Amino acid sequence: MSTNDLLFLSATSAASLIRRKKLSPVEYIDAVLAAIEIQQPRLNAFVTITADRARDAARRAEQAVMNNDTLGPLHGVPVTIKDLFATAGVRTSYGSAVHADNVPDHDDILVQRLTRAGAITLGKTTTPEFGHKGLTDGPSFGTTRNPWNLERTTGGSTGGSAAAVAAGLGPLGLGTDGAGSVRIPAAACGLVGLKPTNGVVPYEQAVDSFASYAAAGPLTRTVADAALMMSVLSGPDPIDPWSLGAPAFAAPAFAATDTRLIGRDLAGLRAGYIRLMANERISEDVARNTNAAIAALEARGLIVEEVTDPIDWIEDQARQVYMGNIFVGFGPHVAKFGNQMDPVLLDFIKQGSKVSLSDFRRGQYARTGLYRAIQKLFTKYDILLSPTLTRTAIPADFSNIRDQIDIDGIPSGTTRQGWTSYVYPFNLTGHPALTVPSGWGEGGLPTGLQIIGKWHTDADLLRIGAILEETSPWAHLTPPLL
Repeated sequence: MSTNDLLFLSATSAASLIRRKKLSPVEYIDAVLAAIEIQQPRLNAFVTITADRARDAARRAEQAVMNNDTLGPLHGVPVTIKDLFATAGVRTSYGSAVHADNVPDHDDILVQRLTRAGAITLGKTTTPEFGHKGLTDGPSFGTTRNPWNLERTTGGSTGGSAAAVAAGLGPLGLGTDGAGSVRIPAAACGLVGLKPTNGVVPYEQAVDSFASYAAAGPLTRTVADAALMMSVLSGPDPIDPWSLGAPAFAAPAFAATDTRLIGRDLAGLRAGYIRLMANERISEDVARNTNAAIAALEARGLIVEEVTDPIDWIEDQARQVYMGNIFVGFGPHVAKFGNQMDPVLLDFIKQGSKVSLSDFRRGQYARTGLYRAIQKLFTKYDILLSPTLTRTAIPADFSNIRDQIDIDGIPSGTTRQGWTSYVYPFNLTGHPALTVPSGWGEGGLPTGLQIIGKWHTDADLLRIGAILEETSPWAHLTPPLL
């Protein structure tokens, strides 16, 4: 097996080869770490690389294979962890100078689950400060760059893991999604990304569990890998009240084998296509690729019609809620660390300081209205479809303060108005949302299709995504890495 083939091996294939003693965990981890050493200066995907720990874990994993021990589903498979998750003995900085010296004494529950499943952590990946925006850059670490084009952003806020997975630096990335932070970088980097239903994956990072709109989820190159990772991450934990009532995630059979025996058709399923949400336009290449992906699903029996119901996507009210929370959560750090903080975060804090309690509560009420509007759509449709982003990855030096999103030469507003308007609504409503590649557009950059489901239909979304992957494969395509 060539080095390139090894780096772009799926997690399901790697785990199978390791179990059958066809792949050495030591050789596998060494190859990935060597690639990280080469690619890190180009991509800036990691804030901390735990090479010694990874090699030690690989040696233990190899010995377990040779001893014929019971092996977990991810035994010997490398994974990257976003720098918002606590990792025992490894710095967790949240992308901020505020926590530059923070070394937790415990692993986040999801890091624990990945470790118990046999996964080997490669390091902590970049995130904008406290995960506050849809690009991945900041004064603490610089700019993370898209492997498909170094002049473009990876998206955010799970941009470091997205860059790593897209570049073959481990097949699995653990991310968070509070306003699209898994799906934005997945779509920008040509990956699969899932924001699960609230509670399907316990979320230790929530500071307000009962009003949370964030979730943790996988970034992978294949749908089977996302399903396999979900089977490890999901399940209740007392730390998250939403997880206590969530039904068990039933992993699709292909999650363990990646056999491509997914199901022959989608006959009888109805989908509503939402062309525009809070945005006014989408780029020509995104529209073309979205239509092609939908046609591929229709060829497998899916019935698709455009949604015509008027829906208030609460862009203004959602901004009030987001900014208000940012002010309360991070404003107290400004007095001591303001000169070291991201100017965009400081601007968000300033905006949030102007949000009144009445405005904040009206935003929360609007959230309920949006949820009910989506629930009404699901009385007519089994799933909803949309583009994931309005255009391909924006420039890496884009400024959330001074710049507008450009769509086919037309200024189109802020990032959430003009680029990520399709993703944030489903954080607010709690519905599961999956992004998968829909094709390649301007400059050879990826585009994404978003598939949204009813609460607790996460596995069904993965099955539909796998059918599209079977029809229009993407994982064999890799970015230029020289």
